[in-house]
Amino acid sequence: MAATPYKRVLLKLSGEALMGDTEFGISTDVLNYVAHEVKQVVELGMEVGLVIGAGNIFRGVAGASKGMDRSTADNMGMLATVINSLAMQDAMERNGIATRVMSAFPMPSICEPYIRRRAIRHLEKGRVVVCAAGIGTPYFTTDTAAVIRALEIEADLICKATRVDGVYDKDPLVNPEAIKFETLNYNDVLKKNLRVMDAAAISLARDNDIPIIVLNMNIPANIKRAISGEHVGTIVQ
Repeated sequence: MAATPYKRVLLKLSGEALMGDTEFGISTDVLNYVAHEVKQVVELGMEVGLVIGAGNIFRGVAGASKGMDRSTADNMGMLATVINSLAMQDAMERNGIATRVMSAFPMPSICEPYIRRRAIRHLEKGRVVVCAAGIGTPYFTTDTAAVIRALEIEADLICKATRVDGVYDKDPLVNPEAIKFETLNYNDVLKKNLRVMDAAAISLARDNDIPIIVLNMNIPANIKRAISGEHVGTIVQ
């Protein structure tokens, strides 16, 4: 088993990433791909937590902008993350990875309630813990929820898996002249409004000194390489 500079990592995955080439919903091919990528990390001896967004199913902010009450919209979005989390659990268990979904909303018939000490115990036993339903409170994004859960489970690193290979000064998908940052500090992210994560998430990470690696999840074994200490993507610290 190869040594890694980290013991416990929180992987943040957007809901949009689960769509694959479709316009909405969940791609089983993407689920299986992510499960394979996570399995490589688990086989390194890492303890892995996971937070998944819900952009493939529902966006709270988009709903609110169309006249829906923001709290109601965000509650719907948090419920959508439970759907994604259950789908991911199924894919990972089919790939031989022991997995537990823990929801901030009590749903005892389909998953466990999120209890910090129980989550840590699952991690210590080698199970992947998928934290669903955000933190159970509206007005917080899944990025902020990911940082909060990472701090609660005492993760050493947050790994944000995206469609691009790091953080750029402009959107590289629409601007070919965009410049990539190899490293950033938290204050630069906030001052330059780089949108690595929302301001609340970055401020929490800064105040608690937890590093964030932003990388392209579509490059096979990228997550494993980053966690093994290779320079992949952009690191915010």
